[in-house]
Amino acid sequence: MKDVTSLQKSVGGTATNVAVATARLGHRAVLVTKVGDDAFGLDIRHALSQRFGVDASFVSTHPTLPTPLAFAELDPVEEPSIIFYRYPDAPDFQLEHADLDPVPVESARIVWVPASRFAAEPSRGTVTKVLDRRAGRQHTVFDLDWRPHFWESEAAANAVIEPLISRFTIVIGNRHECKVAVGSDDPDEAVDRLLARGLEAAVVKLGADGVLVAKSDGTRTAVAPFPVEVVCGLGAGDAFGGAFCHGLLSGWPVEECVRYGNAAGAIVAGRLLCADDMPYVNEVDEFLAQREDTP
Repeated sequence: MKDVTSLQKSVGGTATNVAVATARLGHRAVLVTKVGDDAFGLDIRHALSQRFGVDASFVSTHPTLPTPLAFAELDPVEEPSIIFYRYPDAPDFQLEHADLDPVPVESARIVWVPASRFAAEPSRGTVTKVLDRRAGRQHTVFDLDWRPHFWESEAAANAVIEPLISRFTIVIGNRHECKVAVGSDDPDEAVDRLLARGLEAAVVKLGADGVLVAKSDGTRTAVAPFPVEVVCGLGAGDAFGGAFCHGLLSGWPVEECVRYGNAAGAIVAGRLLCADDMPYVNEVDEFLAQREDTP
């Protein structure tokens, strides 16, 4: 950071990026979060509604806490280190029942929840109540989304995350996130433990080895990755999430959702920013067509 002379601004955050990625692919996406009553919060609201086409009706404002900031150092580019400013606390951990009671979660075609929403109160209790209302409807997706700076320890995170798994129909995470959630980073053991909670599907990201998809009908499929020269590793997983949602909304099998997600993630890994660089449908389709034409 001492050698930096300029910064590139971008809206970010797991849920925000997934919402933007889904909207870029032609769907209505509604984001539920909280920002500060400051210039950054105003910028986020404007960017969501005016640039990204995301419904920001449920992006509420905290009267005193500032909008969180994050600075990414691209060293290494595959896994940038992030410097967070969330002091003394962050508005997104202050979600109250009044913020979510008007949200029509019962009728939403997909509800996507990052695990970080459960890292602190009152957000934890508020979002858990949302899951009660959702009542296990199809396409209730749990993004394991491990953020160590939000939790006291992995054991503390496991104590919260593992009991919640049965509230969802699909769980997505990488090896380490699965270890935090269910105690194993072995892909086959992890999906066994996840499916034992009553899921329809478990999706385990394996980095350069692709993605393992396991479904309640007993099928297991390894979906190959798309090699790409990485410019910045941030946002690729969220691009995967938006493309995965696109596939679910299009009625595709989970395996095809993952393949499309791999393509979108590869595209964003080859770009610098997060929300601003999420791909459009034609870009993902062209990427896939080029790979199919390559011997």
